[in-house]
Amino acid sequence: MTETRTPSEARPGRMDPLARLPVFLALEGKRCILAGGSAAAAWKAELLSAAGGLVEVYTQAPSDELLQIMNDPPKGAIVLIPRDWTADDLSGAAVAIGAFEDDAAAAVFATAARAAGVPVNVIDKPSFCDFSFGAIVNRSPLVIGISTDGAAPVFAQAIRAKLEALLPKGFADWAAAAARWRSAVKASGLPFSGRRKFWQLFTAHAVANPASEPSESDFDRFIAEVKGLGIEVENGSVTLVGTGPGDPELLTLRAVRALQSADVILFDDLVSRDVLDFARREARKMLVGKTGFGPSCKQEDINSLMIGLARQGKRVVRLKGGDPLIFGRAAEEIAACKAANIAVDVVPGITAAQGAASRLGLPLTDRKHARRLQYVTGHAHDGALPKDIDWQSLADPATTTAIYMPARTLAALVERAVTEGLDPRTPAIAIARATRPDQQVISAPIGELPESLTQAALPGPLLVMIGHVLGAQKVTAHTSARRQG
Repeated sequence: MTETRTPSEARPGRMDPLARLPVFLALEGKRCILAGGSAAAAWKAELLSAAGGLVEVYTQAPSDELLQIMNDPPKGAIVLIPRDWTADDLSGAAVAIGAFEDDAAAAVFATAARAAGVPVNVIDKPSFCDFSFGAIVNRSPLVIGISTDGAAPVFAQAIRAKLEALLPKGFADWAAAAARWRSAVKASGLPFSGRRKFWQLFTAHAVANPASEPSESDFDRFIAEVKGLGIEVENGSVTLVGTGPGDPELLTLRAVRALQSADVILFDDLVSRDVLDFARREARKMLVGKTGFGPSCKQEDINSLMIGLARQGKRVVRLKGGDPLIFGRAAEEIAACKAANIAVDVVPGITAAQGAASRLGLPLTDRKHARRLQYVTGHAHDGALPKDIDWQSLADPATTTAIYMPARTLAALVERAVTEGLDPRTPAIAIARATRPDQQVISAPIGELPESLTQAALPGPLLVMIGHVLGAQKVTAHTSARRQG
């Protein structure tokens, strides 16, 4: 008898150590002190002005670059004070930036700034800095800062170039529209769940149409759509997400977006913990453990928890190994949501057979050996060998068969299949923990595979594939097939 357990909240992972804490300073209308007039100082003056700072530049030798920026500042005024800085100049400043050639002058400036309680940065001298400037992707008010803690500025610039190519410039317009509309959304009379739905619609439209100019008609349409949902907007939603067989790099973009917008994530033991790294940090993560023949939560308890959370207005993501529509009990959970009038969506995933075959470089079909691919479960609802397997199709030499979760029933399945006509010499492989770093593989004729598995005692989850197409290439036994990027 399978031991039962109840859903439990997983302890959130701790934040990994940070080389720098990313902080975005509000400098609008605030004094910013800049000591020095070099070209590097000019770039810092431009950044401070672009953020709305009132920049006071203390130097008797302003560079041409600095004079040019002073004459046409991006936002906040830049004022030249043609003398050396003094400690009194630092009083009440928001930040202090220094451009000095020698360490002695840098040390005096940094000490004076800290004594005045002002965060200080000395250009290209990290030992005198309280903060650093990273590479910037500017889609203001959407701003991304990138830091390598000074280790590789060129690398940071390369990452910035990648992100700039990924982020359409139109995002700046949509981020600005969000700032304009926020107070109007609050005053719209929508409940909290309705306002959240508004921003979900806003985001989906902005991501899909970044080049379109935000307009008041967009605002009105989003509001009308939310109000048209009526009482349904008070409910949350459930999304069944396929996480693939284990490797988190096999997640789809839709799966990542679902994880990053979830309020609560329900996952089981078949889901790789690496997948949870893509989730929103604030999301509750609850283990609803289901393991083959091991301690498991009852399906009705999972359904009840899922629906109860959605009725609280939560965005619930139910993670499932592989594809939720292939031996993932998706039908039961979809039916439970529909019966409770809870919106339910499904994000497909890469199923174990596809993931395993890709890692091993094995085709599942080809024109010479396999015209058909079939998925078969290795056990019925009671854990025994299913009684309704189509043995004729299993014995078809032109078929590739993927058998899911057959750890306890494989010997009986093979014995019956051979009796029904399956050639015991048919190539077969067993894959444990497919696509994960500790993946293990056994290759043998199907007639010999059950005994080989008994001797190897592979860990679960287990997948067995049978078919002549698998004999076209050699598979090394007991090896990890994890590919390095």
